[in-house]
Amino acid sequence: MEPWVRFSAQSQARERLLRAAQYACALAADALRRNGASAAALASVRRLEAHLGLGRKLLRLGSAAEAVEAAKRAMHLSDTVLRFCVTLGHLNRALYLACDNVLWAGKSGLVPSVDQEKWSHRSFRYFLFALVLNLGRDAYELRVLLEREAGGKRAKGGDSALQARADPRLQQLGLRLQLQLRLLLRVLRKNPPLLLDLVRNLCDLFIPLDKLGLYRTSPGFVGLCGLTSSVLSILTILHPWLKLKP
Repeated sequence: MEPWVRFSAQSQARERLLRAAQYACALAADALRRNGASAAALASVRRLEAHLGLGRKLLRLGSAAEAVEAAKRAMHLSDTVLRFCVTLGHLNRALYLACDNVLWAGKSGLVPSVDQEKWSHRSFRYFLFALVLNLGRDAYELRVLLEREAGGKRAKGGDSALQARADPRLQQLGLRLQLQLRLLLRVLRKNPPLLLDLVRNLCDLFIPLDKLGLYRTSPGFVGLCGLTSSVLSILTILHPWLKLKP
């Protein structure tokens, strides 16, 4: 109960819940459309999805300033690659949230003259840049862990039995791929925060790619990706040890 109380007290947690509900509505609307549901039912679900999206934008007001502060903190990281990826990732997220705030002002009627299509395109573009940088950071962390694990296994003589049993006539490439796959699975199993962050960013990646027209999928697939990444984000809030640091 205590983790849930702590979870509910955070505006970010409430935003994640609304996000999960929004993408669940997108997934449900696509399923209803495929099953020949009535126009009234589809309109109701899509209207709920739009209201949830507007509520999320309201909860994110001011979040751009938090992203800028996070970028300032990341500038002091000792690792050059992490400093570059994390800092620029937070800055792009700040720009994405700033554009999102402008969109909220337009959709809520406060500033009716806002060109929503233009600002939506800008918002998703900065979201895409942030995700690419986050995935670059994940790839770097994964590479460091793979090299560390491989070094430890060599020191202990790990996987030597497999190499000794390998038929010398077999292609060495196949053997190396098998060893690398086993190493990758071992590293990800030992590092749940990295695994969750990697899966979450990969799921989120399809959203701006679809919205910007760079890689078209379907509303149902986008809804599934958004729902999955939202659930993973909720897990990291409920269990802070699952959040990748820094």
